[in-house]
Amino acid sequence: MTHLTITSPQFEDRNVIPSKYTCDGENINPPLAFDNIPHDTKSLALIVEDPDSIGKTWVHWILFNINPATSFIPERSVPSRTVQGVNDFGKIGYGGPCPVNGTHRYYFKLYALDVILDETEDITREELERAMENHIIEKAELVGLYVRE
Repeated sequence: MTHLTITSPQFEDRNVIPSKYTCDGENINPPLAFDNIPHDTKSLALIVEDPDSIGKTWVHWILFNINPATSFIPERSVPSRTVQGVNDFGKIGYGGPCPVNGTHRYYFKLYALDVILDETEDITREELERAMENHIIEKAELVGLYVRE
C-alpha cells in the first residue's frame, strides 16, 4: 500500500529550506508536490508551522479545500478555489521562516480529508484542526530547516 506524500523539489526532508522562501529572501511559498492521494479524498489541507518558536508553535501558512486532483503547487502560488487561513503574522497567506535564534524546524503537514470544509479565510489553525476532526483519511509531512545567519 502506498501512502500520501508531500515533497519539494527545492529541499529534501529534514534539510535546509533555501533562503528564497524565507523572510531573508523573497518570502514566497516553496513549490510542493503531493503524491498517492487516497482515492476517496474530497479535499486536502496544508498547515505549515514552526514548533521551535519561543512560547508557541508558530503558524506560517494555512491552506484548505485544495482540490484532491492537485499534485503540485508552484512557488508563489495557491491552487484555484483553495482557501487560505490566517497565519501567526496576522495575515492571510504564506509567511516564510524567520527564526529569531538557532535552527528551527518547519513542518509542512498535508491532510487528505473526506469532506470539503465549510469555513472562511479568516480561520485559524485551531479552528481548522477542529473542523478536520474525524475527517482525516491520511496525513503526510515534510520538514524543512532554517537558521538565520
